Amino acid sequence: MSLFPTYPRLPITITDGEGTIVRDEDNKEYLDFMAGIGVNNLGHRPASVQRAIEEQMNRLWHVSNLFPIPVQEDAAKLLTEHSSMDAVFFCNSGAEANEAAIKLARKHTWKDKVVTFHQSFHGRTFATMAATGQDKVRTGFGQMLEPFEYARWNDRESVEAAIDENTAACLVEVVQGEGGVRPGEQSFLKHVQAICKENGALFIIDEIQTGMGRTGELFSYQTVGLDPDIITSAKGLGSGFPIGAMLGKEYLKEDFGPGSHGSTFGGNPLSAAAAKATLEEIVQEEFLDDVKEKGNYLKGKLELMVNDVPGVEEVRGLGLMIGIEWDREVKPMIEQAREKGLLILPAGPNVIRLLPPLTVTMKQLEAALQILDEVFHDQ
Repeated sequence: MSLFPTYPRLPITITDGEGTIVRDEDNKEYLDFMAGIGVNNLGHRPASVQRAIEEQMNRLWHVSNLFPIPVQEDAAKLLTEHSSMDAVFFCNSGAEANEAAIKLARKHTWKDKVVTFHQSFHGRTFATMAATGQDKVRTGFGQMLEPFEYARWNDRESVEAAIDENTAACLVEVVQGEGGVRPGEQSFLKHVQAICKENGALFIIDEIQTGMGRTGELFSYQTVGLDPDIITSAKGLGSGFPIGAMLGKEYLKEDFGPGSHGSTFGGNPLSAAAAKATLEEIVQEEFLDDVKEKGNYLKGKLELMVNDVPGVEEVRGLGLMIGIEWDREVKPMIEQAREKGLLILPAGPNVIRLLPPLTVTMKQLEAALQILDEVFHDQ
């Protein structure tokens, strides 16, 4: 092997896919409820996105951000028109988007401290690793970037103690994805927003996993009625084509002028074309209504299913981002589901995470529920 052993690889090789279905090297079919860890929101190889990328490939791949890139502006316009943001910075990943958000917050406020939450996940660069409230992500890498402080999730007093006049920003996920699919209580999130405003700190929402329609709105902050200063996006933004974005309010523009930040590949013509085509599908009202309907259906069916299953602690989530918490490790169940033709994820050792493509059909949801029913009742 010529690769660093960074990833614990699964024992199957996916060779092709379409929509919610993928196939391995033995031509076995699977229902993909991992979706590239919340990336393939339109399924595998969505026709409209593939067409847009192919058209752009036949014209121009890269020129750098020293030139205007019209398709980049088109993608940015779609993002701002369908959010409460006014400006976009494109990069290559979610970690880069969060890096940009942290830099912008510190530059705008002239303060250093950033408050995040225990069990959060924001990336693996030095700044985003420091922002991540999980020791396992930070262990072994020496002194972390300072100062970051971690509050307790859904705990008002903890937030009030952490955010003060020296705080540049509070970075929050509406639903903690890697931390166990844990939604923030709406009243708690609004309280965090208010505490930020009182202390002159920017309120930043990490929409890397929760955005791009995953919770039934383009961004999850819209689902719970928040008004952030900055949001970050990636994963589903390019339907599998690498792209990230940081979005901010108008009053932050002057803090990110020429020379303040940059990216060689960020928002290049190919990735911007993928993002534009992806957004054009997701922002349709009927598309998002369908996500809400399917999410409610899936969560409701799971809640009924586990009523007589010992060991299930809770079914939780928003839209098509659902977690099932157990009183034991879930790895054996994930392996059983894979053997039966369903690909699912953990979110920590005791939580099964479901992230199907937003285009999943009702028939496919039923098929997945049947497999989960068999696995859960076999415990």
